Amino acid sequence: MSWLVSPKGKRYTVAQMRWVTNHEEPLVRTVAVSRIYRRGVDEIRALDRVSLEIPAGHFVAFMGPSGSGKSTLMNLLAGLDRPSSGEVWVAGQRLDILDEDELAAWRARHVGLIFQFFNLIPVLSARDNVALPLLLTHLDKRERSRRADIALRIVGLQDRASHYPRALSGGEQQRVAIARALVTDPDLIVADEPTGDLDARNAETILSLLRRLRSDFGKTIIMVTHDPRALRFVDMAFHLDKGTLLEGEEAARAHEAIVVAASGGVVGHVLP
Repeated sequence: MSWLVSPKGKRYTVAQMRWVTNHEEPLVRTVAVSRIYRRGVDEIRALDRVSLEIPAGHFVAFMGPSGSGKSTLMNLLAGLDRPSSGEVWVAGQRLDILDEDELAAWRARHVGLIFQFFNLIPVLSARDNVALPLLLTHLDKRERSRRADIALRIVGLQDRASHYPRALSGGEQQRVAIARALVTDPDLIVADEPTGDLDARNAETILSLLRRLRSDFGKTIIMVTHDPRALRFVDMAFHLDKGTLLEGEEAARAHEAIVVAASGGVVGHVLP
């Protein structure tokens, strides 16, 4: 296990981390997961025997340099990719044994996706963008619109439901994307660099909103991010490098470097 990081920057030892995960039912569990890509004769090991647990109702960050494997790991947990070896368990389902149709059906029921560049459909209103995942259900149009309006109310955009993406700011578009991820009431929300295309103020707003989804609605959220501000909002931060999950002193050094970056080079009292 890596370090457990509280929103105030408190960190726990590996032994304490195991106590926490042993006393809370994990929603997510991987067992010796590896992901290998082949390009011609070259073999690229994107993940190397990664084992972790994430308790239900936690807001988690995967952090690390580009190419560290954090997005690959997120994609495996979201059912967007398959491991080359190892086991992936989410919400009681082992994903690596499902076929493509089973995996797509599972993903539609259990996962909400948030992307860096919003991925909104320009010719659809905010309400219709949010309702898109519900097209895979048996709900009628009226019920889909009602649930989309509820999701928009949660993210504070109920008065923008009829607006098209071009009429929304970047921060508003990302909130619409969050509402879309939330509308199916998924077990797991995964966010790929959700603040990467936003200014500082909107980034803080989005991180606060994700935190509220965890605290007020009990959602489990996994976020891939380079943003050091994330450490103030998440419950746990897993650090990866070259496909490996860092532990112990290596994880502590990676965490310290991010804290220093966030504080402009002054550590201060962020870490006790």
